[in-house]
Amino acid sequence: MTYDTTAMILAAGLGTRLGALTQDKPKALVPLNGKPLLQHCIENLIANGFHHIVINVHHFGEQIIDFVDSHYFDADIQISDERELLMDTGGGIVKATPLFKDSKAVLVHNVDIISNVDFAALNRQFLASGDDAWLLTQDRETNRKLLFDAENQLVGWMNKTEQRFKWVNEDRSGVSTGSTTLSYNEMAFSGLHFFRSDLFAEFEVKRQSVIDLYLYLAKQNRIISRSIQPDYWFDLGKPEQLKAAESYLNNLEK
Repeated sequence: MTYDTTAMILAAGLGTRLGALTQDKPKALVPLNGKPLLQHCIENLIANGFHHIVINVHHFGEQIIDFVDSHYFDADIQISDERELLMDTGGGIVKATPLFKDSKAVLVHNVDIISNVDFAALNRQFLASGDDAWLLTQDRETNRKLLFDAENQLVGWMNKTEQRFKWVNEDRSGVSTGSTTLSYNEMAFSGLHFFRSDLFAEFEVKRQSVIDLYLYLAKQNRIISRSIQPDYWFDLGKPEQLKAAESYLNNLEK
């Protein structure tokens, strides 16, 4: 069966920032208002029209597989198994690439992100754009930023705390942020991105960062920042962030 777009949920992480909550379960099965993060994610993707979903697993991966097998979802769900070796964000996508062969595009969604982003509209726009990838970005404070030029093309990455940079064009590496020769917009990555389904097909399957892969791809591909401003967006990597999201969602229901 063919699909316009496959959704991939990155659920293989160790979830160490959640402390005791992930000592006996994967981050994907940590509850938010009585429902696992993975279920929130799957149901939201289905509501936005995605009916082919790939989930990568590693930490307590068998629990995720059992959860999917024991629940009915209106989607074709496949597992990309990383239980033998955790591949990181980029390696996980490269490993799963054969599962995207019947789709035109892929939406990647971190399992610990919850939002009301209009993925259905963004998907239609991305498919019509002709771009190779859209990195969904936000203007918010964070130590790590993606850097884009005036045409929203990816040109680099920075760690503001360490004043460390990575550049698409290597001859710019090591240039200090105070240089007047550089011009870029700093944007925060949302943990959400679209790309054409064969974009990562030529990479070796190994542990690697997706940001490093995008920096390499941006030399010859259109890797574009697409700014999003949803009503809410939460990174649920820490217990206090879970509590904030629970409080916000409870207030929405009142």
